[in-house]
Formats: sequence, structure tokens, C-alpha cells
Amino acid sequence: MEDRIDKIKQQLQSQGYKLTPQREATVRVLLENEEDHLSAEDVFMLVKEKAPEIGLATVYRTLELLSELHVVEKINFGDGVARYDLRTDTAKHHHHHLICVQCGSMDEIREDWLGPLEEKLENEFNFSVIDHRLDFHGICYRCREKNKTDSKAE
Repeated sequence: MEDRIDKIKQQLQSQGYKLTPQREATVRVLLENEEDHLSAEDVFMLVKEKAPEIGLATVYRTLELLSELHVVEKINFGDGVARYDLRTDTAKHHHHHLICVQCGSMDEIREDWLGPLEEKLENEFNFSVIDHRLDFHGICYRCREKNKTDSKAE
């Protein structure tokens, strides 16, 4: 975790920002909950446990700054709530999501399947893709299994 914090600190410094204690507390919460897609309010509640003096506005400003600097990805899954996801060091592009319209769960696809499409866009349209995101909306395997079980019970 400390290596990732150091890398984020360097990213901030390269853009003229400091990793203040408030920003570090926010980053630590994101790192500790990396598998989750936390909203600003979720982050705030978790940061507040570690540093009660930090206000919601500070957390919002920190998340927006981290988003602008591409440290985190600000994503919206169609429910009107912005969520924040740390970008990984190794991925050229951000991962993709499977979003269940029934239960609201989000599963991740960590592989980048869009490489051939990006090459085609480059070759045919002289368009250089910098980043992309792909979200699939449907019914997850958990809900499908539950629906099968419920149908058999009737």
C-alpha cells in the first residue's frame, strides 16, 4: 500500500499539488476498499472513522482532484450516484463492469478486449484512443439463479 501512496504522491507533486493528510486519508480509504465502488458519501463515512476532523466538502474536493489527475476514475452506473474507482498501475485502460439491473451488483472484467477495435479505429479513422470504458447492463448470475429457484418453488 505504501508504494501506491508514494506513486500517488508523485503524481500529485508532478502537477503542483501536495499529498495533504486529508488527501492521504482519502487515498488510504480508496486503497483499503479497492474492490468496492465507493460513492463520495461512502468514502466520507470511512474517512471520518480515521480522521473525524475531515469534512464532506474536503472529501468531495479530494475525489474531484484525484479524478482530474486520473488517479481515480469517476463512474456512474446509471443510478445518479458518482462512484470512484482507483486506476491500477499496470492497466493501460480501465477495467469494465457488469451491472445487474435487478440487484445493483457490479462485477468487473479486468481484461481489455477492445485492443483490436482500437487498432481498427487508428488504422481506418486515424483516431488515437486514449482511454475507454465499457459497461454491460443485464441480470447477474446470482439473480438468474435466484429467479430459477423462485420459479421452481411456485
